[in-house]
Amino acid sequence: MEPVQRRAKIKFCGITRQEDADFAASLDAWAIGMIFWPQSPRAVDPAVATRIAKTHRRKMEIAGVFVNQPLDEVTEQADISHLSLIQLHGDEGPAYCAEIARRTGARVIKAARVAQASDVQAIGAFRCAFHLLDTYKAGTPGGTGETFDWKLAAERRSQVPLLLSGGLNAGNVGDAIRAVRLFGVDVASGVESAPGVKDHDAMTAFSEAVAAATPEAVVEEPAVDEAVAP
Repeated sequence: MEPVQRRAKIKFCGITRQEDADFAASLDAWAIGMIFWPQSPRAVDPAVATRIAKTHRRKMEIAGVFVNQPLDEVTEQADISHLSLIQLHGDEGPAYCAEIARRTGARVIKAARVAQASDVQAIGAFRCAFHLLDTYKAGTPGGTGETFDWKLAAERRSQVPLLLSGGLNAGNVGDAIRAVRLFGVDVASGVESAPGVKDHDAMTAFSEAVAAATPEAVVEEPAVDEAVAP
C-alpha cells in the first residue's frame, strides 16, 4: 500500500452525547467512537448510541468499542446501533476478530496497548481493517490520557492502516503525525472537559492542528472487501 500525501483522518472517541457527535460531524471527522464496555467512565447509553448512529451513519464511520465481550453481545449491539467499525480493545485473538467481521459485516479495528517494541510487532498477526496503538497502563484497557514512545510505532512493519492513540491533544498531535506513518489519529480525553463530555473548542483546536500537520506518509483507507478478509 503506497503512501500518499493527505490529511490524517480523525476519530473522536468516547462520544456519549448527541451534541458532541453533531459537532464532530461539523468538523468533518472520519469517525466517532462509542464505548459499549460498561466499566468505562465513557460508556454510552445504548439508546443514545442508536440515535447518534441513525443521525450520522451516512456522514461518518460509526465505531463501537468493546473489551473482551461475548461474540453474541457484540454482534447484537453492532446490528442495533448500525456500527460500521468494531474496535476491540481487550485480549481478543485473531480468530475472534475474523468472526466479528464475518458476523457483522463491519470493519474491525484491533487495538494494542504499547509498552515495548514487541507489543507493536505482535499486532501484525491480526489481519483486520485497521490497527490502533494506545498507551499501556496496568489495569486500564485504554483512555489513559498518556502518550507512549512514538518511535516504537514508527518502526512497525505491518501494512495494515494505523490509527494512533494515547494522550493526543492539539498541542502534540502534529508531532505525532509527522513521526509515524499512519492512517489517522484517535482522541478522547485530549478533547474533554470531563470523561465523556467533549469540549468543542478543544475539538476545533485538535482538528485545526491535524489539518496543519504535514505527514511524512499517510496510507489510504483499505477497500471493504480487503478489510474484512479473515
